[in-house]
Amino acid sequence: MRTREYFIYITTNPSKTVFYTGVTNDLGQRVIEHYLNRGKRKTFAGKYYCYELVHWESFKYIRDAIAREKEIKGWSRNKKLVLIKAENPVLDFLNASIIDPWPPKEAYSRG
Repeated sequence: MRTREYFIYITTNPSKTVFYTGVTNDLGQRVIEHYLNRGKRKTFAGKYYCYELVHWESFKYIRDAIAREKEIKGWSRNKKLVLIKAENPVLDFLNASIIDPWPPKEAYSRG
């Protein structure tokens, strides 16, 4: 039986002024999708160019990941910053650590 892994993640825009929190079972692909949607006003992450990964956590069960996503979404910007800076003090963009090459030369969307 295959074990799945689920992730909550936080992305920001290139100027680090906006945060987006989401949940997925394929972190690399989801970040690529945010990158492909940059500038598209139909989604929050697209509208605000939130494709730069700054934080993620992994979970064995989807219900735990969803609960954590909801928890973080309810937080203030400052509380999110404290969480991010605990592991990523200068808000480095982490995309290249999970996607090689970054930015992707060829990318596709699941949708």
